[in-house]
Amino acid sequence: LETDHPELVQPDSPTQRVGGPALDAFSAVTHRERMFSLDNAESHEDIAAWEARLERMLERPPASYSCELKIDGLAVSITYENGRFVQAATRGDGLVGEDVTANVRTIKSVPLALGEGAPELMEVRGEIYMPVSAFDELNRKQAEAGERPYINPRNTAAGSVRQKDPAVTAGRNLSVWVYQLGFITGGPPLESHWETMEYLGSLGLKVNPASARAADAAAVHAYLERAEKDRHANDYEIDGVVIKVDSLDDQAILGFTAKSPRWAMAYKFPPEEKTTLLEDIRINVGRTGVATPYAVLDPVFVGGVTVTNATLHNEGELQRKDVRVGDTVIVRRAGDVIPEVVGPVLSKRPRGAKVWKLPKTCPFSGHPIVTPEGEARAICTGGFDCPSRLREYLFHFASRGGMDIEGLGYRTVDMLMSEGVIRTPADIFTLDRDDVLRFEGWGEVSVTNLMNAIEGAKDRPTGRLLTALGLPLVGGTVARTLIRRFGGLRELFTASEEDLASVDGIGPEIVRSMQEWWDDPINRRLIDDLEAAGVRIRDEVTVTETSDLLAGVAVVVTGSLDGFTRDGAKAAVEDRGGKVTGSVSSKTSLVVAGESPGAAKITKAQDLGVPIVDEAAFQVLLAEGLDAVNP
Repeated sequence: LETDHPELVQPDSPTQRVGGPALDAFSAVTHRERMFSLDNAESHEDIAAWEARLERMLERPPASYSCELKIDGLAVSITYENGRFVQAATRGDGLVGEDVTANVRTIKSVPLALGEGAPELMEVRGEIYMPVSAFDELNRKQAEAGERPYINPRNTAAGSVRQKDPAVTAGRNLSVWVYQLGFITGGPPLESHWETMEYLGSLGLKVNPASARAADAAAVHAYLERAEKDRHANDYEIDGVVIKVDSLDDQAILGFTAKSPRWAMAYKFPPEEKTTLLEDIRINVGRTGVATPYAVLDPVFVGGVTVTNATLHNEGELQRKDVRVGDTVIVRRAGDVIPEVVGPVLSKRPRGAKVWKLPKTCPFSGHPIVTPEGEARAICTGGFDCPSRLREYLFHFASRGGMDIEGLGYRTVDMLMSEGVIRTPADIFTLDRDDVLRFEGWGEVSVTNLMNAIEGAKDRPTGRLLTALGLPLVGGTVARTLIRRFGGLRELFTASEEDLASVDGIGPEIVRSMQEWWDDPINRRLIDDLEAAGVRIRDEVTVTETSDLLAGVAVVVTGSLDGFTRDGAKAAVEDRGGKVTGSVSSKTSLVVAGESPGAAKITKAQDLGVPIVDEAAFQVLLAEGLDAVNP
């Protein structure tokens, strides 16, 4: 009907939420008003100290505060013109974000048309999140498909917003809470943050009903206590509370520091801890052969999830904590993500509980487990005869961080291993489509997609292949550096110790790791087999046109960047001949400050007169060099 009668199309029609074509990349968006980060408080005492600072600056207590739950999601700005949705962008570095309009358009809680009284132009800030119920359903589907579960709703929401295909975002059941007005043209006079949020809610924007107005500091602290007590009562994850001075006039008086508003503070909840029974201690063998003990727990709900297993790291750490089978143990999620055993409740230790000892043989392969002299890690000596190690290795090899072979996830790897179709990474590239077609659930289309993905992976840059091979200490950055220097795998592995050590950033431990790997005839045969299967093991071009753009430039990165992982930022500098270091010194050329930068690094840079730049300037540095950056 809308196709035949376009004049009938309404801006909030469901058809207008259909995503556009897949994107090649996200374009940059400069925010009209900077999206500041917030200072953090980790205790009620920190909040009280902040309130005292406010009183000193205002020469009186604030008239009132606004308190809202701190949603654990992805910050976004959304722009409306004459009441119609026109743009959405990520926070980025606060000055420049990424255009995610096509993806945010698919989120049902984002109105495409505002209600009566909408201003001429308005930008609002909000938090995109994945409801816990949607996250659980997504992981249920992952389990059915034999794929690894997603780690947490926050990371999954962030990844969903940055999908190149809006249809994928649409299927993730994301939602959004609006928490701030960025700017407005043509709107009504507003005197407080609370009044502003009521106005935004009247336009149809989703405002969290759990927010509250606090008349004084005592009411703020009461809200904090309630929020922490009820932190898991809602269908979304929160990691704290945001407190704002309510009066917009007071906000204007208080102003901003270099990175955050003085009139707002984020109170971070402490990690939640629970006690449960440690039922057993077992080991897992990872892709490098390291045998890691882990705790099997009586299921306990902590930090918003049910925890059944928790790492114990190594035998030495386990004995240091004195954790034993049968103990009642304290469990928390480190960073609200990774389950860990804090220690035992000694008063509840059962009589006769024995100190755990590392088994002498691998439960998966039957081969001896050894602990190299001077090391904490224990190693299964079975190599790829260990099915646990082989499974993890093949999955790593095919993963996005490795050769990025779409469709070759845990379930497929398990299937191919159990049928004896693949035993080494090289077997992936000689896979016969008829071998896959005979498996239940595989048809012509899915097999063709897998075979095409495998064929495409043959021509990945050699640095990706070296990363995928999984040598200890040789991650993506080191791998790219080595391939730029030596060109190919054979040239790299047959290079002298002196030549390897001459490469900037390559220390004796990395050299030893590569030599030990190449000394194993199984690994040398693997390189032969990969080459015979048509996999690129040498890059034709080893020096890029911009390889000397940052020659002699030393960069320190502190805080999180929106457009780069830490390794990605490091690789971008090194690809241009520069160097990334972990500490600030007189030799540092500049410091890149992302969100929540390290205070010590910023202070030292200021003391030494080292320029401090944001992510937008970092992108200019990568494109044009040091002279183009004017901090």
